[in-house]
Amino acid sequence: MAKTIASDSFSILQGSADFISVRSTIERYKKATAETSNTCTTQELNAQFYQQESKKLRQQIQMMQNSNRHLVGEGLSSLNVRELKQLENRLERGISRIRSKKHEMILAETENLQKREIQLEQENAFLRSKIAENERLQELSMMPAGGQEYSAIQQYLARNMLQLNMMESQGVSSYDPLPPPHHHHDKKSLDLQ
Repeated sequence: MAKTIASDSFSILQGSADFISVRSTIERYKKATAETSNTCTTQELNAQFYQQESKKLRQQIQMMQNSNRHLVGEGLSSLNVRELKQLENRLERGISRIRSKKHEMILAETENLQKREIQLEQENAFLRSKIAENERLQELSMMPAGGQEYSAIQQYLARNMLQLNMMESQGVSSYDPLPPPHHHHDKKSLDLQ
């Protein structure tokens, strides 16, 4: 029995020695890795980081290129039925958004054209009224005697318009731009509508 106790004690001691040995191995490993990580320079760490990032970006670019090829109907043989269905759904959603945007733009353009049409109609009406006014003035200028007097009045008014505007801005309202009549005509007969 004493032999068994001694044997058990020896194995316990040996087990604890093995435990200590494993523990010291772990400690040495930690020290070694800490020392090597301290010896890495910032440049080396940056280089490693950028290499990893570059690799990730290349993978993303490759995935995007494959996706774009699939969207235009190329490279479809590598896709299974489920992936083809997903691609089809993506395309249908995209076409729906495109049609919606196109419809929105057509409505906006139609609205702008309608506004432009109204504006052109107003300009056209204004120009028609000006033409009608000019035709009336021409008819008046062709009248005998009175037409010549009217033409003289128009010339006089055109020459003195600046003076009239200046006097009106100064508050003088009694200024009469018409010259004294050569014939005894009523002023109202010269007014145009």
